[in-house]
Amino acid sequence: MNHLLRSYAPISDESWDEIDREVKQRLEPGLAARRLVDFTGPHGWEHSSVDLGRVADLTAPAKGLRARGRRVLPLTELRSDFAVSRAELRDLDRGATDIDLGKADAAARKIAEAENVAVFHGWKAAGIVGITEAATLAPIAAGGEFAGYPKHVAKAVEMLLSAGIAGPYGLALGPAAYTGVVETTEHGGLVVFDHLREILGGPIVWSPGVRGAVVLSLRGGDFLFDSGQDLSVGYEHHDADNVHLYIEESFTFRVATPEAAVSLTP
Repeated sequence: MNHLLRSYAPISDESWDEIDREVKQRLEPGLAARRLVDFTGPHGWEHSSVDLGRVADLTAPAKGLRARGRRVLPLTELRSDFAVSRAELRDLDRGATDIDLGKADAAARKIAEAENVAVFHGWKAAGIVGITEAATLAPIAAGGEFAGYPKHVAKAVEMLLSAGIAGPYGLALGPAAYTGVVETTEHGGLVVFDHLREILGGPIVWSPGVRGAVVLSLRGGDFLFDSGQDLSVGYEHHDADNVHLYIEESFTFRVATPEAAVSLTP
């Protein structure tokens, strides 16, 4: 990972360990897509594209010839910048345990949410078609009555089964929907969250960046996340007061089975 230039930063090994630990802790809760799709890699920073196994016709350079170009999906680099106070880093080296890494926390949350948006809703500039964009099954209007979510999720599962898509199934819930589901009980006192888990047979995942909710199959092979360099902290530059760092990854995503997910619109 020489391109991260970490050895040039005025940061001790112990401080690097603390920064990495803090960033990892802040990233993990928000990386919802990785808990619900197939993750391949990391293949390294040099990994640039994914072979799609398809070709497109090209104009040949001379008459009497046929030409085809191999189709690939390029990986995209995503980066979130932040700064750490040099005074805070010196205190960390002295043994302080209450270091202010708030900007690192914000950068981690931002890049995790952006990754979820790309996977679930697409990223046109990167050539990524998201799960909800690719889905061929009709979306379900869930509205804002969270007590009705078991009915909507059961309908989504039925639609998937009718399409020949086996389970178990997972549910990606945007933050507002997640809170609503957790706080709601049905008539008779059954907690909606527990009822949904019984219907799905799989996890319910808090998913920042997701609009509404998505029910998707976890059988494997339907949703493919390809990682080049996994999320890592790198060094940009420093001045008298701050060290400027960033969180960076390279990845792409593709939907292999468009009928393997159903959207629940808010």
